[in-house]
Amino acid sequence: MSPDSISALRLSLQVAVVATALNALVGIPIAYVLARRRFWGKSLVDLLVTLPLILPPTVVGYYLIVLLGRRGLLGRPLYELTGFTVAFTWYAAVIAATVMALPLLVRTVRAAIESVDRDLERAAYTLGRSELRTALEVTLPLARNGILAGMVLAFARALGEFGATLMLAGNIPGKTTTVPLSIYTAVQTGESGEAVALVAVLTALSCVVLIAANRLGARAA
Repeated sequence: MSPDSISALRLSLQVAVVATALNALVGIPIAYVLARRRFWGKSLVDLLVTLPLILPPTVVGYYLIVLLGRRGLLGRPLYELTGFTVAFTWYAAVIAATVMALPLLVRTVRAAIESVDRDLERAAYTLGRSELRTALEVTLPLARNGILAGMVLAFARALGEFGATLMLAGNIPGKTTTVPLSIYTAVQTGESGEAVALVAVLTALSCVVLIAANRLGARAA
């Protein structure tokens, strides 16, 4: 592979790792709340979290531009205050990958938490444990394999993200070009050898991730 392809692979792995960490930080609490709490607007939260799974990635990318672009709702004040814009940086690729992968993690983790026997949680409450300690010491450890499966799936989704990344981060070689974008560029420019090599690498990585997710899912069941 060319240096540009190796750079794209390195960036894709970097983006996927950071996006997975952010998904775990944000998605696990959301999944817990959706699984264990009843509150007004729960259906709306569930809808908003799941929407990126249904919408075309380019539509999600458009919403991200409206929100975070230089003239966006949040991007404009950020640019005016600091002179920094998220768009067309590798941070934009991370944000796009995080948003697109979040539904997979939340849905998988939510199912894992809902499968935990609530009697075990009630027993912890009777022993004086708070809800937070019960979640950390009982619920999440018992849902561990499901959580890991969700993180693996989120990693795979982030690794293969294309549409939203192209919209928000662009396709700047050495800066925002991930493997899917590099494959697209190689096909457009007739560099079939580079395209085949990158497709093979991404396919192999995806197979490894899916095998790991299936094994973790089987253990969670």
